[in-house]
Amino acid sequence: MKGKVYLVGAGPGDYKLMTLKGMECIKKADVIVYDRLANEKYLKEANENCEFIYVGKASSNHALPQDKINEVITNKAKEGKTVTRLKGGDPYVFGRGGEEAEFLLDNGIEFEVVPGITSAIGGLCYAGIPITHRDYASSFHVITGHLKDDENDELNWNALANNEGTLVFLMGISNLKKISNKLIKEGKSKDTPVALISWATRYNQSVVTGSLENIYDVAMKEGVKPPTLIVVGDVVSLREKLNFFEKKPLFGKNILVTRARTQSSSLVAKIMDLGGNPIEIPTIRIEKVDDNKELENEINNISNYNYLILTSQNGVNIFFDKLSEMNLDLRKLANIKICAIGPATAKELKKRGIIADIVPEKFVAEAMYEELKNKLNSNDSILIPRGANSRDFLVDKLSEICTVKEVHTYKTEIEDKYKEEIIALLNENNVDYITFTSSSTVSNFIDIIGVDNIDKLKNTKVISIGPITSNTAKELGLKVYKEPTNYTINDLINCIIEDK
Repeated sequence: MKGKVYLVGAGPGDYKLMTLKGMECIKKADVIVYDRLANEKYLKEANENCEFIYVGKASSNHALPQDKINEVITNKAKEGKTVTRLKGGDPYVFGRGGEEAEFLLDNGIEFEVVPGITSAIGGLCYAGIPITHRDYASSFHVITGHLKDDENDELNWNALANNEGTLVFLMGISNLKKISNKLIKEGKSKDTPVALISWATRYNQSVVTGSLENIYDVAMKEGVKPPTLIVVGDVVSLREKLNFFEKKPLFGKNILVTRARTQSSSLVAKIMDLGGNPIEIPTIRIEKVDDNKELENEINNISNYNYLILTSQNGVNIFFDKLSEMNLDLRKLANIKICAIGPATAKELKKRGIIADIVPEKFVAEAMYEELKNKLNSNDSILIPRGANSRDFLVDKLSEICTVKEVHTYKTEIEDKYKEEIIALLNENNVDYITFTSSSTVSNFIDIIGVDNIDKLKNTKVISIGPITSNTAKELGLKVYKEPTNYTINDLINCIIEDK
């Protein structure tokens, strides 16, 4: 049985500029064949057993030539696999998608093309340059920057030079001088504005501007390198006014996220939305206690308790998943007060149809104890389903007042498979901030890199979510740069935003 190939446009680089259909193709792929310009974060959305094949192309340096790429995607489909060919931008805009589609057709392979946002439009947008504008340009022209020699040059330079539309050259930075000279020679004003947009739509986007006459000298001075778009036209003059992307508060910042991957999505999304580059290196993974008979027993006897305390999002999800697994619903909790440590835990409860009765102002065990100590008496009983690695404070202190039953529903394990990646990042001295959201993320991080490598963090600002996490960091030899007043992800992000 033959498989199928999806030729998918991955967009210009920003993770969120992928189409819904493109993401579907990533998630169902058996094999992903991807380019240099496709955001590698998409690979994390693939299924666990997906095979990844890198065929990246840089100028004059191809991991695989095009004919070999054609063979790879065809042969994988002939094995009966679903292949997603992930291409930067749009497959049919100088992406050689048409050639790949023809080869698949000739070999009897079913294929489908999923358009993507081309950098010729999306890249300009993120640089503050509208590709058309009623007052400046009523047309646009996208041109390959890979030019042939003068004798065989297929471009009509006279037509391009005398057209009032916006000219966008893709992959042409090595031919910048030739492009400028040709346009000026054929009549384009030497004062025409030009912009060079490197790594468009990404956190490390950079833009330089000039005129046709001086842009080559500007590029040499600034050390402009591929991948870079060349934009020629009066719309470039709008950049300073419309440049929204580079004004985002975390633009250009590399931020290391150490939360478990199952918990990091909101933090990662916030960093990306604010223009930063979240680098996900989880130091912990969540291991649910399988076939938890103890939890089942306490749920069956929940009427023995008058308080249920949930201390984390993981605790909420595991508890309510077990409730559902036992074919029970919220009515089982009708006569019990439910407490949550922290707004994230309370929000997770709300998703399950529960409004927490008690959420302390400070999001630590000590604050929950302060909330409850005057409400409880010796006749009360409390159920606390939580992680096996959790601090003992709350259970110990509440047990001095009433009956407390702790049930371990999960444990956090060290995620040590990223050691080489972490050390490489620290050696590059290219991490601006590292975030820690619990004591276990700190201790696991140090266990992973080893105490001998702590000094590699000397130029990285450590942001801790709260005093307990900070104390652990300090005990292990880290210098905490900042911690928020309130112990939430939003406040942690604000700590970074406010750092000038």
